Amino acid sequence: MKVALLDDDKVVLETVSSLLGGAGFHCSTFDNGRQLVRALHRDTFDLFVIDWNLPDLPGLNVLEWIRNQIGAQPPVLLLTNRVSDEDMVAGLRAGADDFVTKPYQPAVLLARVEALARRSTMNLSRTTETYGKLDFELTSKTLRNGGEVVHLTPKEFNLALLLFRNLNRAVSRAYIFETIWGMDPDLSTRTLDIHISKIRSKLALRPESGYRLTPVYGYGYRLEEYLA
Repeated sequence: MKVALLDDDKVVLETVSSLLGGAGFHCSTFDNGRQLVRALHRDTFDLFVIDWNLPDLPGLNVLEWIRNQIGAQPPVLLLTNRVSDEDMVAGLRAGADDFVTKPYQPAVLLARVEALARRSTMNLSRTTETYGKLDFELTSKTLRNGGEVVHLTPKEFNLALLLFRNLNRAVSRAYIFETIWGMDPDLSTRTLDIHISKIRSKLALRPESGYRLTPVYGYGYRLEEYLA
């Protein structure tokens, strides 16, 4: 099982990686949140161990990104020195599955990771997200419309899924570029426009089909349900 470890303390990264590696987990380490987010554009992980307090991108922000962008919803364990009820509630609402407080006991951390791994293995059956007649098959990155395959490139699939996960909400160009391409939006805005045009055409996102995909001036795009 592949585990992503995120902590700005290199000693913690080394010790946790060694601990989990000795139990058979394959660990990748990251010392800042943006580094992990970039890695998730090209790699996948079965479980995450994330430090709450990070200097560049708070652990809760990384957690929320994972929950919004990764369809398989892998388990996430937060490492934290926060112990108040309010903090625990905030973490759970953001999508955390469990907590381990610092300084942690190695045996406790390992036991909690193993418990999350077992739970994850039992939940692997959820591999499809459905929006109306559209079925997004997450493992194969295949989209079906009423059972018929819609031929999309991987980027088109990811962009379409992002738009449906944010149905009826405006999504900024910056957020789309960071999420789908992992780069500065100033590099190529035309690239996004072309992909939007192709998705609109291939998925028939027009009012007569029940959806409308429109630009939001100076901001980005909005996919919304359209009821005539």
